[in-house]
Amino acid sequence: MDPEFDIDTDLQTQSLLLVAAHHDIPALRNLLRNTSANVQDAETGFTPLHAAIAACEPDDEAETPAKHSKQTNSHTNGDNVTEKPAESEERKKELEVAAQTVKLLFQNGAIWNDLDQNGETPGCIALRLGLKELYELVVDAGVRAELLLSRLNEYQLLGDGDDSADEEDDDIEIIEAAEAIEAEDASAENTETQAATEPEAVSQDASTTNPAYLTSPLTFTQTRLLDSSANGVMMAWETTLMKRSAELLLPTSNLRVLNIGHGMGIIDGIFQSKSPSSHHIIEAHPDVLKRMREEGWNDKPGVVVHEGRWQDVVPELIEKGEMFDAIYFDTFAEEYKALREFFTEYVIGLLDPSGGDNGDGGRFGFFNGMGADRQVCYDVYTKVSDWALYVLSH
Repeated sequence: MDPEFDIDTDLQTQSLLLVAAHHDIPALRNLLRNTSANVQDAETGFTPLHAAIAACEPDDEAETPAKHSKQTNSHTNGDNVTEKPAESEERKKELEVAAQTVKLLFQNGAIWNDLDQNGETPGCIALRLGLKELYELVVDAGVRAELLLSRLNEYQLLGDGDDSADEEDDDIEIIEAAEAIEAEDASAENTETQAATEPEAVSQDASTTNPAYLTSPLTFTQTRLLDSSANGVMMAWETTLMKRSAELLLPTSNLRVLNIGHGMGIIDGIFQSKSPSSHHIIEAHPDVLKRMREEGWNDKPGVVVHEGRWQDVVPELIEKGEMFDAIYFDTFAEEYKALREFFTEYVIGLLDPSGGDNGDGGRFGFFNGMGADRQVCYDVYTKVSDWALYVLSH
């Protein structure tokens, strides 16, 4: 490659980052006509989206709202009282222009979860700086992208001839759900490009892929279950959350329950205390299955342990006509699309609509561990799963 071309490209990247950081919308719009919104600085890893949000960090000498309040109350004259609203108004205008800049970048295909050299997404920076409006813009962009990507992944090759009216209606509902949270109208071309590229942005630890997890040795302690890379498969602090889930799923005794993912056995132990009429457990990891045998889970009242991946076991349960009043899903090292596949393709075949003594029908719950250690990813996938479950239930 011609070295001069490298220099020109670098200058173009720096120009784009600079106008994004200054929230110069006319200049940014002009540059985006011939430049990708996803260029990255070689040193910092900043994209224009990172730059636009990071530029909103208050100056060191700038006072926090708490300081304003304290100082205003401590003065007897009105001089500072009138000055503070002026500063607040200036800050408000700054953030309004920043929000317009962020929206423009998203309209031109900016990736919501690209990582900089510090391992931060643009949403991570917005959250760290307390920029609520900008953070919500990033979350909503992530939701739009993931909803549209999930729909694009489901499209069949043209000519299959299997499309039904129900599937077309489902398409419409998904698109309407995405549009309902869209902050600004963006072109279909830009939005689809964004959806198609974004999932690759956040890198994934190879040790947390499902095949790697199932072949890795596990370590059990009193308070945690770890894989060979010290990733937390399950922790004792989850007990409170699982106890509440169990109370909602099994409010009475003598119900049929299916749990997918035994782990440390926390929720299965709670389910047993509810005296279910039948208690099925699907577990795939050899080390967990060995521990289950040592602890006598196969001998507990009503318990049936299915050894294997749920993708293999669940179709067999449906074929046998097994039905449940409650289902809980908590696997490890699986992506959101696995969870979505489960509740869109299999829950309807496993969950008894009458719900036994549940009264208002069968109940389905899952442990929301999506997003790992990034709050923005957690918030995106929480909204995505909410929308998908809403569409499924309607």
